[in-house]
Amino acid sequence: MERIIIFDTTLRDGEQSPGMSMNLEEKLLVAEALDAMGVDVIEAGFAMASNGDFESVHAIAKLIKNSVVCSLARAKTADIERAAEALKPAKQSRIHTFISTSDIHLKYQFRLTHDEVLTIIKDTVGLARNYTDNVEWSAMDATRSDRDYLCKAVETAIKAGATTVNIPDTVGYATPDDYGLLIKYLKDKVPNIDKAVISTHCQNDLGLATANSLAAIRNGARQIECTINGIGERAGNTALEEVVMAIKTRHDIYPFECNIDTTHLTRISRLVQSITGASVQVNKAIVGANAFAHESGIHQDGMLKFAGTYEIMTPESVGLSKSNLVLGKHSGRHAFRERVQALGFDIGDNAFEEAFHKFKTLADKKKDIYDEDIIALLDGDTRAEAPVQLESLHITCGTVGPQTAMITLRINGEVRRATVEGNGPIDATFNAIMALVPHEAILKLYQVSAITQGTDAQAEVNVRLETPDGRFVNGTGASIDTVVASALAYINALCKLQTLQSRENPLPAAQAGGRK
Repeated sequence: MERIIIFDTTLRDGEQSPGMSMNLEEKLLVAEALDAMGVDVIEAGFAMASNGDFESVHAIAKLIKNSVVCSLARAKTADIERAAEALKPAKQSRIHTFISTSDIHLKYQFRLTHDEVLTIIKDTVGLARNYTDNVEWSAMDATRSDRDYLCKAVETAIKAGATTVNIPDTVGYATPDDYGLLIKYLKDKVPNIDKAVISTHCQNDLGLATANSLAAIRNGARQIECTINGIGERAGNTALEEVVMAIKTRHDIYPFECNIDTTHLTRISRLVQSITGASVQVNKAIVGANAFAHESGIHQDGMLKFAGTYEIMTPESVGLSKSNLVLGKHSGRHAFRERVQALGFDIGDNAFEEAFHKFKTLADKKKDIYDEDIIALLDGDTRAEAPVQLESLHITCGTVGPQTAMITLRINGEVRRATVEGNGPIDATFNAIMALVPHEAILKLYQVSAITQGTDAQAEVNVRLETPDGRFVNGTGASIDTVVASALAYINALCKLQTLQSRENPLPAAQAGGRK
């Protein structure tokens, strides 16, 4: 079978979503997870966009062992040279350069003629080829371009040395039928098309990104550009998990193979959710909480007799277990260790004992323990070395005010306490945290969701803070107590804020300041 190249742009296009920017440490975590999953190409960033993006591309280039590391670059000499410099440490590198080909972009944004664009393509692709033999060229807004002119542009790029030609649906305008026909038209009309891989990059403005990408590979495209959870500009991008599982599940329609280890999909989806603060809807294909849940009596009856009656893929194939209700307060270490390993965690004996103790404590409070509970518990352990840690929280609230939060934090090893009032328990809690950890960031998002079922469900809270200079940090927290989860999320965001502002200076001690 022919192979489909999976090009992940979570760290570039995905990060361009408002409020979803990541710091260097977070990008490295995602990049390493993508590499381990088998992604062919990781678009690590846009090296010319900022010093931070340059540093991220450079650091990822040093870290990645198997995937090709790519940097985006406009069709400009400075951009291409900057991308090449950032990619120097990579074992395998790619420069991805682009320019628009649609009349609407050329007239109103670029103010260039068709012939001027062809010259730019020739010169900039040729320059990129001087730095690497792996060059990708993109025709921005390809789906609204004149087809014959698009053919000339693609031919020019390939002649200049492009080994991949990307035909993006930049504004999410295409439908599967016309996008598939566009790819076929290029295959038929561009004389040197056999010398390059055709790539697809589809935005999801009409909810058709995955369908369009699949239509493209049926008509000759052999690379799909996508993101984890489909994050990206505006309505997002083609979702990696969706196209990969469509290819693996429907070989009769898509007789291709790809290099992705699908058992990593759920884990990396949750990683990206926790970093960006953007939770997927419960009915999200492949990775949503209800993707393998069955409540209907008819469906349950069929599932009990034979899972294939209502499931076209197995939970195990995407990194889940068959059963959600597998652990409780009577479970022992052996069962807990097996579940931890099945969920993809590799922890030492000391960390395991601590996690098992926390599991037992949770099981005493909660009737049913789900995989999501264990993941939240284990992910929470990674915060043990954070500069700010929650020691205790006591809330006074109800219909008779004022609402009061009494909080104890450990800040760089020093225990500090505050008692502060607020308009409700969450407001009081956040005010108390700000009294101990002053800052100038503004709370832009506060979101609560239940990550398991029932009235004793664990709550997951996402908060987003905006710095005075317009940058964002996201924080997450989980607990069976929503107020505690809120405090953990806020503290998590503050720890990221410290990293963003200064890796050398610790968070300040209690003093005036901070706003919500």
